[in-house]
Parts: sequence; structure tokens; C-alpha cells
Amino acid sequence: MRALEQIREWPVGHAAAGVATAAGVVATEGDLDRTFALASVTKPLVAYAVLVAVEEGAVELDQPAGPPGSTVRHLLAHTSGLAFDTTVIMAEPGTRRIYSSSGFEVLAQFVADHTGIAFEDYLHEAVFEPLGMKSSDLDGSAGHGAWSTTADLLLFAGELLNPSLLSPETLDEAITVQFPGCNGVLPGYGSQRPNDWGLGFEIRDNKTPHWTGSANSPRTYGHFGQSGTFLWVDPAQGLACVALSDENFGDWARTAWPPLSDSVLTEIAADRDTSAK
Repeated sequence: MRALEQIREWPVGHAAAGVATAAGVVATEGDLDRTFALASVTKPLVAYAVLVAVEEGAVELDQPAGPPGSTVRHLLAHTSGLAFDTTVIMAEPGTRRIYSSSGFEVLAQFVADHTGIAFEDYLHEAVFEPLGMKSSDLDGSAGHGAWSTTADLLLFAGELLNPSLLSPETLDEAITVQFPGCNGVLPGYGSQRPNDWGLGFEIRDNKTPHWTGSANSPRTYGHFGQSGTFLWVDPAQGLACVALSDENFGDWARTAWPPLSDSVLTEIAADRDTSAK
């Protein structure tokens, strides 16, 4: 796929990328087995493990967790009221979208307390091991402490496109806007009104500017990380894209990521049109 060759020109030390459909990986570029710090791309992985815990009956989405009045759902959707990196309460639950890594740390401890399993071990058992993500690990914060490879994240992307660990109904809820109308700040892109989010996944909707492409559908969901990483799934296209690098997010990423996403979508659409003829 020529679109992925764009990563060769990125101002980074190392980068790798891949594209997947529900049928499997369709294109890759770079060293798929190189390990990268995921930063906040950790959050969708953690959220998925929490949703497994919900389906197993260990916790419930609307069970109280975090600040008074907050629930597991609030923590997953960044509406618990907790600050970004502390447990300071900045708002009443459900009233503002305050992006919070500390909220995910509280959430991980909550799951650990209710399962009797250290959260990093639960994440391995619930997500990494069944998907064959052998090079992935959570080392530190449940908000930003995971490491992985492009190969492993493409396995996770495949799970999002064709779930086996969760019921389709649970995944559909996770990628549906929670607490509609909540305003907030999308890191790196400023105030968003509204700042739509699902359960651990940011939802693109009509945010402009955005780290995905202009060709991505409003239903696109995923996450990016300050370490220079992203994963998105566009259910309207049945397509997922992963890109990992070792250069922190900044102006280079704001410039480079959307054209990559647009090129991927354009090339896949052209290939599908050709195959249909």
C-alpha cells in the first residue's frame, strides 16, 4: 500500500504502520515487531479489559466508582469529574468531559479490588493472551503506561472489527457517545463542543481539526498518544489503521497524520472499486 509509505518521510527515529479489515491485515510498513511506548493508546486496551470484567460480572458499568456520584461508566467516558493527572475533583459527574489519566488509574484499581487480580495481570489474561498480543505489556499507569508493537495492535484492531472477547452489543455501546452534549478539551486540539467520547474510545463525530482524516466517517473511533501513536477504526468503511512512532506528538503529527489516514481510505476505496468491476 503506497499510502503507508508516507511514514518513511516522518521526522521520527522509527515508525511502523498497518491497515486491517475484519478479514485480517491488508498492508504494513516498517518494523512490525518493534516495541513502542503507547502513551494514551493504553486507554482503549484498558477499557477493553474493563468491559470484559463487566461481561464476566466482576463489575457493572453503572456501579459507583471514583468520586461521589461517579460510576464505572463515568470513569470510562471521562465524565467522573476527576482532573487530568490527580484525584482532585473538578466537576460534578456527567457534566463535563475532563480528559483524565488518573480516572483510568482509579478504574484499574477498582477492577483489581473486585477481581482480586492485579490489573496488569487481568489485562494480560482478558485481552493480550487471548488475542495473541505477546509483545504487549502494561508497566505503570493504566492511563498511559502500556508498550506494544504494530503487529500486536493490528490484532487488537482486528478484534474491534470482529469482536470475540466481547459481545457485539457491548462493543457497540463502547463506541456510542456516552453523556451526549458534554463539552471539553481534546488534548492537542483544544476545546470541543461537544467533545464526544464512548467507553474508553474517542469518537470523531464532526470535530475539526482532528487527528484522523477528513475522509474518516463521523463514526470513526480510537485514540492517539502523546508518544506519537494512534489507532483508529472506521466502522463505516470496515477498516482500521495503526501507526506507532518514537517521536512525541506535536505539529509534525498534526500535519502528517490526517493525510496518511485520507490516503489509506482513498487507496482502499479504489482497490474495492477495482475488485468490484
